[in-house]
Amino acid sequence: MRLGTFNLMNGRSLTDGLVDAGRVRAAIEELDADVLGLQEVDRGQQRSGHADLARIAADAMGAAAMLFVPAVVGTPGLGFRIATDDDQDGGEPHYGVALVSRFPVTEWRITRLPPAPLRAPILIPGPKARMMLLDDEPRVLIAAVVETPVGRVTIATTHLSFVPGWNVRQLRLVRRALRRMPAPRVLLADLNLPGGLPRLFSGWRRLAGVPTYPSPAPRVQFDHVLADRHGFERLPRVVGVASPQLPVSDHRPLVVTMGDRSGTLEID
Repeated sequence: MRLGTFNLMNGRSLTDGLVDAGRVRAAIEELDADVLGLQEVDRGQQRSGHADLARIAADAMGAAAMLFVPAVVGTPGLGFRIATDDDQDGGEPHYGVALVSRFPVTEWRITRLPPAPLRAPILIPGPKARMMLLDDEPRVLIAAVVETPVGRVTIATTHLSFVPGWNVRQLRLVRRALRRMPAPRVLLADLNLPGGLPRLFSGWRRLAGVPTYPSPAPRVQFDHVLADRHGFERLPRVVGVASPQLPVSDHRPLVVTMGDRSGTLEID
């Protein structure tokens, strides 16, 4: 069972600054994940050729289930409003997160997380990288009860705030929301928290410890696969970790392969 997380950066390449649907599809196919959490996902955005990136990922994986949930309507950095449940199937440009699964999903839950009430500086990547003072965006948690080969597992994805401290608050809200769902529980996410901080603030186990950002030469791990300690013994052991460089995004994906309980690799 392969579980992964990938911040797509709306499918853009750092090399040429372009979004190519075929390149996105090839990147997702290379990961060969069974369940994949995606962040910074565009749907109907001019900057990404009006593509539905979550649908491209689902087709590339041969998925049995997929859910994209917009966090905002509009385009971050240009103008947007907070998305609501009524915007789920609207025709306007959307930006959010998605959870894609090759396994059947028996239940979906969505939790909306408020933005920080203040602006913060953020690095805008690309050929001409620059710092900008940006308003924070609302965030979304997608959680699913997935029928995996090892039984029912709650698997979730989110993309937390870049504002220090506020992302810790959001992580605790995520933990509280997921504790209402069946164990075992796994979170596939860009938490905007480096290294071991997510484990410290959540109390969950870290299943992979490798740098994922920036993609050309990673120095920091913002992308995480975490497992709740409650019910952890029912999950297979981690037997492999991959974080390949792909031709899209300023993040590298993180994929954890889980085998039977006789495996040897486990990161705490």
